[in-house]
Amino acid sequence: MAASLRGSLHLAGRGIFAWVCAGLLLLAVSALAAELPALTGRVVDNAGLLDSQTEAALTEKLAGFETKSSDQIVVATIQSLDGEVIEPYANRLFRAWGLGHAGEDNGVLLLVALNDRRMRIEVGYGLEGTLTDLHAKLIIENTMVPAFRAGDYARGITGAVDDIVTVLEGNAAELEARARRTAEENAEPIWPVVLFFIVWSTIFFGGFAFAFLPQLLGHRTGRNKYRWLGMDFDYTSRGGSSGSSGWSSGSSSGGFSGGGGSSGGGGASGSW
Repeated sequence: MAASLRGSLHLAGRGIFAWVCAGLLLLAVSALAAELPALTGRVVDNAGLLDSQTEAALTEKLAGFETKSSDQIVVATIQSLDGEVIEPYANRLFRAWGLGHAGEDNGVLLLVALNDRRMRIEVGYGLEGTLTDLHAKLIIENTMVPAFRAGDYARGITGAVDDIVTVLEGNAAELEARARRTAEENAEPIWPVVLFFIVWSTIFFGGFAFAFLPQLLGHRTGRNKYRWLGMDFDYTSRGGSSGSSGWSSGSSSGGFSGGGGSSGGGGASGSW
């Protein structure tokens, strides 16, 4: 009986210890999670990156787009993630705000964390097939990052919103074509490499080839003299049988709330 009682107490103690550890872990995770801002409108500029005129214009554009399509886009800027990774933060914020309409999950969150120099486009379940991870990445890399690096946050944010609307309206091909043009313009020129290879090949293989090809493929014009490819080769000019050769050529040439939507983590992140 005593042994059984001790065993039960031991198991109970282990269970209590496990629950205490789980509680401490939950508290630690909660301590690392940054505070979420309140949803005060379609543009929540807590980092102060937009002037009042730009913010008003964005709000009007987003409201008009939602009226036309029912897709809900929200822009949020914060000062800091407080040590949290941007992907889980954006997903928590998206779910807390309930972006998109219930049953459709057609929301998009454009998030910028100023001090962390990070941005993310979080996409609701219902739009992941239209605004794909690739499209979100292209918008961040080709529209937001260049503008942010130039210190023009307003241009980067408004441009990203325009790109998101373009894709959701079914014009993703326009975004993809612009990305290809940008990649081509920023590509490193390959002609120096090609030129180096041509010169190196000419020097390395030229002397080796001209040592015997004229005799095999050319027209004999005299003793140890040949004409090939419009050039005259004289194999006696440097001492006959010494093995040296020379060649010459005659020419040369040169009041607002979310609708209860949700997100599963689709989208893309970036930094500047």
